[in-house]
This record gives sequence, C-alpha cells and structure tokens, in this order.
Amino acid sequence: MTKYFFPQALIVLVSALFSLYKVNAQDTPMTWRQALRQEADWYGSPEALRIADQVLIYQHPNGGWAKNVDMAAPLDAAQIKAIKQEQSNPDSDLSETTIDNGATHTEMRFLARVYERTGEKKYKKAFLKGLDYLLEAQYDNGGWPQFYPLKKGYYENITFNDGAMMGVMWQLRQVVDGAYDFVDPTRIKRAKEAIDKGLEVILKMQVKVNAELTVWCAQHDPVTLAPAKARAYEHISLSGSESVGILKYLMSIDNPSPEVIAAVKGAVAWFEKVKLTDVRIIRKEDDTLPRGFDKLVAFDPMNAEPLWARFYEIGTNYPIFSDRRSIVLYSLSEISYERRVGYRWFGSWPQQTLVEDYPKWCEKWGVQ
Repeated sequence: MTKYFFPQALIVLVSALFSLYKVNAQDTPMTWRQALRQEADWYGSPEALRIADQVLIYQHPNGGWAKNVDMAAPLDAAQIKAIKQEQSNPDSDLSETTIDNGATHTEMRFLARVYERTGEKKYKKAFLKGLDYLLEAQYDNGGWPQFYPLKKGYYENITFNDGAMMGVMWQLRQVVDGAYDFVDPTRIKRAKEAIDKGLEVILKMQVKVNAELTVWCAQHDPVTLAPAKARAYEHISLSGSESVGILKYLMSIDNPSPEVIAAVKGAVAWFEKVKLTDVRIIRKEDDTLPRGFDKLVAFDPMNAEPLWARFYEIGTNYPIFSDRRSIVLYSLSEISYERRVGYRWFGSWPQQTLVEDYPKWCEKWGVQ
C-alpha cells in the first residue's frame, strides 16, 4: 500500500483554511427564501427574530409590503433610515404595497411562525395589520388588484399572474381554517366573507368558448371581468400556468358545489385538449450570445414529455408568444432573443394535478 506524506506546514494551512471556511459559512446571512423554509423550531431562534424585526421595518403603515425585497439581508442604521425615506418617495418601488410575487402574505406567514414560537406581541400585531390590508384591498366584486392602493394601468386588473390573487386566497383560507389561533372572530368572519366573494368571482371569470368552460386569463378587467392584457408581451389569452393555481384551489374545497365541480371538470378537459406531446424545449449553448445560450422548440414525438404553453389564443387554442413590441406571434423563434430566453414560455405546470390529484379528487367526491 502506498503511503503519502504531507509537510506539516501544508497540514496546518489546510486546517486553517477549513476552519476559515466554516466560520465564513456560519457568518453568511440567510436569504429571505431560505428563511421561509426552515423547521418550525428555528422560528424561535435569534436569527429568526433578527429577520422578523426587519420585516417589521419594511411594513408600511397601511399593513402591506413592497415586493422583491430580501427581508433577511442585514440592515444597519443608515440603511434603515434610507428604507423609511424610500417608503415615502412615490418614485421608489419601496413606496408601493402589493400582493405581487408573494409580497405581504409571505411576510405575514413568517411573522406568524415567529409569534407562535416567541409570544412577542409585536409580531402578532404586524400580522393582523397585514390581514387588515388584504381585506381592505379586495374589490367589492371579490377580486384583488396587483397593487393597493391602486396603481394606474394594468396593475388595477384582477391579477392571477405569478400567483397574486391565489396567494391571498390561500392565506385567508388558513385564517378561516384556524391555522392562526390568535386571530379574533371578527377578522375570521371577514376573511370567510372575502374568500366566498373571491370564489364567486373566480367562477364568473372562467372563460367560456362555444359555451364550454375552459380556464382563466392571467389577469381580468376589474369591472367587466373579461380577460385583460398586462405587460407588452402578456396578451389576452388563456393561461396554461396561472390557471393551475386556480384549479388546485378549487379542488381543495370541501364538499364542492355543482358550480365548482363544473369549473374543475371544464379546466381539466381544456388542459388535456391543449397538451403538447410532440415537442421539447432545447437549451442550445452559444457563447456568442449575450446570455450564453438560446432556447429552441424541437419536434420530437418519440421522446417529448407533456408540455403546456404559457399563453393560448382564445378560440383557437394556438400557443402565442410576444416580446416588448407587443405583437402576437405563433412561434417562439419569432420573438426577440431577450424575451425568448428571459421568460418561461413552456412548462409542465398542470401535469401532477391531472395525473395524480384529479383522479383522487373525482374518487373523493364521486365525480364522474
């Protein structure tokens, strides 16, 4: 057997480097995404309390939060002062409160976990303030806008995009179902009324084509409830992505009404109808391109797994694509490189729901 001998100096150096690595790893701040995925006991730790206190700093007086903020990134006194200034600056993103990209209901869940482990009333107070914000932000017809107070433009639409409205519906359902035993009966009653109205408007907004129920647009007009346009590349369409979140919510309802059953069956039938079974999305590496790769659609009926397009044209069920020129196109290759690789145009979003969850749902509720 061969023996290896290492100079003592090398051993000392390696040991020192390893120790330094461990220290740095321990000192690396947790990200907000990581903070949301910890075991229950962690939410009583000093690190959890540090982050919770920062979540309080970011909360607006109206009870909501801005989006796309790493709540866990350590703040010093100067940064805290700057945050307060930005919140009062109408030209700053930090001045806007929203339910987009998980904002507000995500912070509420974090604070609830910390409160349940610590009993610190300031976290409970902030949670309830966030709950009041969600209830106040709801339209009379049951939908939620992307921003509240209202922001002019497509932001006023009832927004399913990126799970906005459904994130709120799930949060309020948890309140109603008793997940937060510190919420008072009056707020629970208001939350129940809110999700009932939300369900009612969801059923009204489900798009019918030739008298058949299909799915939903990523956003709907707050007055007419018709499918609505959002960003330049997000046209009026049927959503192969956002509609999945709505479908999952409907399937989670106990003792579903005939209207809910019809909505679920209609959506599932549509997803089956528009499923793509003969194409694959290929990432083609290319160092000459700005991001080092391109995305191509390849015809491959032998090896392709089920895919769905992000957007489908209403009436034809053709997948549609677009870019910042806001022109509806029917091929991924026709849109600009920046949007082609910078947006998720295809996915397997409803696959598990169709294959696993829907059959169980039908069996549970005796749906034929």
